[in-house]
Amino acid sequence: MSNMSNMSNTSASSNPVTDPGRDILHRYEGNPVLTLHDIPYRCNTVFNGTPIKVDGKYLLLLRVEGQQGYSFFAMARSDDGYNFTVDPEPCMLPATEEPWAVWEENGIEDPRMTKIGDTYYVVYTACGRYGHRIAIATTKDFVSYERLAMVSGPGNKDGVLFPEKINGLFARLDRPIGAGIGSIWVSYSPDLIHWGKSEFVLRPRPRYWDSYRIGASVPPIRTDYGWLEIYHGVKMTSAGPIYRAGAVMLDTDNPAKVIKQCVPPLISPREDYERIGDVGNVVFVCGAIIEDDGEMKIYYGGADTAICVATANFDEIIETCKPD
Repeated sequence: MSNMSNMSNTSASSNPVTDPGRDILHRYEGNPVLTLHDIPYRCNTVFNGTPIKVDGKYLLLLRVEGQQGYSFFAMARSDDGYNFTVDPEPCMLPATEEPWAVWEENGIEDPRMTKIGDTYYVVYTACGRYGHRIAIATTKDFVSYERLAMVSGPGNKDGVLFPEKINGLFARLDRPIGAGIGSIWVSYSPDLIHWGKSEFVLRPRPRYWDSYRIGASVPPIRTDYGWLEIYHGVKMTSAGPIYRAGAVMLDTDNPAKVIKQCVPPLISPREDYERIGDVGNVVFVCGAIIEDDGEMKIYYGGADTAICVATANFDEIIETCKPD
């Protein structure tokens, strides 16, 4: 009798229809896909990598924390989006010459890559003595990177570029801290250097899984309903913060207008590689790739210690936040 009961429970837990606790995103069974053991030089951790697909190949721009304690960027390459080889040397280190050095002396973090025209733009967080600022660099070959501009004041991070202009202007989402609260805003620029026209978009929701702090995660994706943004949300608990990922739909012509926000998170930290690490209980999405068959590969950092992949059908993600 006891054995039959155990068999029944096991069967139910493996069936997504009868297991309401299962996340919307499905973890790759080979997770994590990258750890410090895959980096061809000594480092502390690797996490929060942003993906791009070029000519059928997958490129993953990684945040690597060196043993010195600060972060820099490295490039990983793959034929299938799961099995990566990391280039033998870092591709972008913190600047040592002004005017950039003072803003990057404590490292560069959390890149997000967007293609506009024939150029790939890397939005990243520059860390210096005066705090965090958003910066933009460009590349065309994924080997050399040219810094374009520091594009925010201090106290701002989680910047992502829209892949096309909106009403004739470049647009970005970011996460400034105002009144002690981290919310998502949208800003506009004629040239990717000078930014303004900032508008509030989204703030943390009391009592929800994103009640403490939120921030943009994936460069916005155009859909038939508006701009899909996958964002990260933080809930503070007595044991510390828990990072999850969710989705929100923004108006196509006015991204400051929220069409609909998801209720449940897309993914929560459950596996050991998401719960145990330099920062426990973290799934931190930094990019996604939509395949021709509609599968969406979402790349995220696990516990600030490894890089992982989760998948879902693109339409399934849209269902969480499309208009009623």
